[in-house]
Amino acid sequence: MFRMVLMEYLDCCKLRSQIEALASQKLVNHPDYLHLQTIPGVGPVLALLILAEGGDLRRFSHYRKFLKYCGLDLCTEQSGKFKGISRLSKRGNGRLRYAFWLAATVAIRMKENSFRRKYDNYVKGDPNNSDLKRKAYTAVAAKVARVAYGLIKTGTDYRRFIEAVEPSGRIPSQLAVEAISTS
Repeated sequence: MFRMVLMEYLDCCKLRSQIEALASQKLVNHPDYLHLQTIPGVGPVLALLILAEGGDLRRFSHYRKFLKYCGLDLCTEQSGKFKGISRLSKRGNGRLRYAFWLAATVAIRMKENSFRRKYDNYVKGDPNNSDLKRKAYTAVAAKVARVAYGLIKTGTDYRRFIEAVEPSGRIPSQLAVEAISTS
């Protein structure tokens, strides 16, 4: 039984590598495919899935419409004075939402990017709360979708957010003298 599971896993790995190779071969000159791969967490398969399920993202006039298409928008049930809680609508494309969710989980595990920072800021109040973690993953998935939309709409590559170190307020005296003399 374990041998069958192992064989199926190896077949899936071979299939994945074949899909990656075929996608890279066929879409080597496709600009949207190349722009999507610059996003942390998005590889050849996810870029292919986003393009296949989303189509031409330029057809959306605003990123909110794209998020609604993905099912990553918030909706609130309300009636009269009653206002319910906001939840994910999930009315959009499930495969596209899943692709952005996978990209978010990979991006969060990487160091030094704005996706990781968003996740950390979201869960810093209670890092052990699993419900808060799930909401943070969803927020990061929506951010990845917004970034993907923006990159394709503008035709640029992803530029990593450089996280600056807060200055201590002290400048060594020699550097301060040099800075004043050069200006």
